[in-house]
Amino acid sequence: MVNEGDLLWTPSEAFVDSSNVTAFIDWLRRERGVDCADYPALWAWSVKDVAAFWEALWDYFGISSPTPYRAVLENPVMPGARWFPGAQVNFAEQLLRQARPGEVALHHLSELNPLQHMTWDELARQVRCLATWLRESGVEQGDRVVSYLPNTPQAAVAMLATAAVGAIWSSCSPDFGVKSVLDRFVQIRPKVLFTIDGYRYGGKDFDRRPESREIAASLPTLETIVCLPYLNPDDPGLEATPGVRVARWPDVVPDGVDVPGFEFAPTPFEHPLWIVYSSGTTGLPKPIVHGHGGITLEMLKLSHFHFNLKPGGVMFFYSTTGWVMWNIVVGSLLSGAAAVLYDGNPAHPDPDVLWRMAADTGTTFFGASPTYVGMMAKGGIHPSETYDLSCIEGILLGGSPVTPESMVWCYENINPDLWLTSQSGGTDVATGFVGASPTLPVYAGEIQARMLGVDVKALDEAGAPVVGEVAELVVCQPMPSMPLCFWNDEGDTRFRESYFEVYPGLWRHGDYLKINARGGCYIYGRSDSTLNRFGVRIGTADIYRCVEAIAGVADSLIVCLDLSGGRFFMPLFVKLDPGVVLDAAMEKRICDRLRSEYSPRHVPDRIYAMDRIPYTLTGKKMEVPVRKLLMGVPVAKAANPDSMANPDALDDYIAFARDCPDYTL
Repeated sequence: MVNEGDLLWTPSEAFVDSSNVTAFIDWLRRERGVDCADYPALWAWSVKDVAAFWEALWDYFGISSPTPYRAVLENPVMPGARWFPGAQVNFAEQLLRQARPGEVALHHLSELNPLQHMTWDELARQVRCLATWLRESGVEQGDRVVSYLPNTPQAAVAMLATAAVGAIWSSCSPDFGVKSVLDRFVQIRPKVLFTIDGYRYGGKDFDRRPESREIAASLPTLETIVCLPYLNPDDPGLEATPGVRVARWPDVVPDGVDVPGFEFAPTPFEHPLWIVYSSGTTGLPKPIVHGHGGITLEMLKLSHFHFNLKPGGVMFFYSTTGWVMWNIVVGSLLSGAAAVLYDGNPAHPDPDVLWRMAADTGTTFFGASPTYVGMMAKGGIHPSETYDLSCIEGILLGGSPVTPESMVWCYENINPDLWLTSQSGGTDVATGFVGASPTLPVYAGEIQARMLGVDVKALDEAGAPVVGEVAELVVCQPMPSMPLCFWNDEGDTRFRESYFEVYPGLWRHGDYLKINARGGCYIYGRSDSTLNRFGVRIGTADIYRCVEAIAGVADSLIVCLDLSGGRFFMPLFVKLDPGVVLDAAMEKRICDRLRSEYSPRHVPDRIYAMDRIPYTLTGKKMEVPVRKLLMGVPVAKAANPDSMANPDALDDYIAFARDCPDYTL
């Protein structure tokens, strides 16, 4: 039995000495006269003088700009801070500067195609070729280029080519429904659409030509469509649309064609790079704009110091093109490491397909969700018994709070000498707030530290920082990768409301955080979904960890309803394994375990068996929408089905809210 906070791993002296963090500490001492004994001291310095820290990164990584910056941080307030004004940084140019001629840049595997590889030379050639074609097609700096492509090298090439010419990239995965795509793309009025004929997932083919036609017809500013024949290499592409040019990828990026003398667009530091979106569980998704310079610096920091990537390394994280983690995987090329792209079901055709891929690619840093690890544990999968995973130095578990059990599974089934990291951040900043360092020990259920240059505190309702208590995650100083704005947000009204209303001048992210005395961090989910009973805050992650460890329970979801007269009702919904019944004995097992492992406050008022647990497209349990439905909020205002991985799951909760006699509003 593992307990939260148990020591699981301590880095060897050799691992610490060879880390990128140690190399940076040595450089700071030598070049800046800044003496930091270890990571905690480095973090403390990085937030004591954020301008000095980010300028040190600029110099350490050799960022090039044809024009000098007049200040590192101008107007150091939130919102309104300006980083490196006067500098010009093109994300694609800086990334391709890391090219290692003859070596692999992208490994790619899908359910349609076997494992293949793209060299740095070929990646750069295709980017130059496509960027030139975009310019010739009338794409200018600031134009929007959108994608409906799966996780393929063509998607990476299209993103980098868009950045190379100073246009603005935005992406949805082809498993998004038409309404979900249009909720995003209509807001930003794109000029070019990259799209797909179809894809394969879980052994089943999905034709996406009808969806592509409908999307294209609903974008009035569209001038050009580029079709990737993927499901069928001979697909002719979409038929011509009046006023819209239609081309096929093989004709746009022909084999062997290069563009000597190609010049990247000179983009100011704050020039928009891409637009990513909030999950959009209610209302239209927020179109979040990030800049070339801020993302370049942040990705350099993240990949080097928090992923410990180096030239010759290989990075993988399971993602689709509709999640910012895909942008981060492509951005990891800034470290000189290769990236692995996988398009398909992570458990098809075999449940260990990702581990086989990791072995075949020599992956050194492997990323997936704690849910995926739970699936491996329940399926009795033992990857190290089948595959040589000795190349894996680090594991990143992200996307939801990590449990001690999932961490132990990694040590027992991958490698007992493993740097196991959990990190937490957001699409909003395209990075983490709290994360990992290869120089620190790993404790069960704990995120190792606050990230460099991120002045994170846990603040109580009065705005005072607390240690050892669950409170709001707040960032107290600007970060370069904070949004430039939300697209079409007049007066930055929605932007300010989203982050700066609760603690004026400080970024409130909406997560509950606990920082312990040694600087370790725990995320307790969204602050608007955290349970509150008798004035005590309860993290939903604790309940899921406990309940889903019980034999027969496949999944669960819990909410707490604030009712009239000071009452509350806390129902627990469980999805049970086939053949398992929610009888009195099962209910007693669940309640007894919650009471014994946590407290009586953790015991739900009632337990209900449900066929489905609703999830967002990015794999998060939809606690807040379910709570709203149960509180009588109309479906259209409580949830956006197009942002869901399983929209039909909402029907169960709509019926429950209508028919349940166990509570009254």
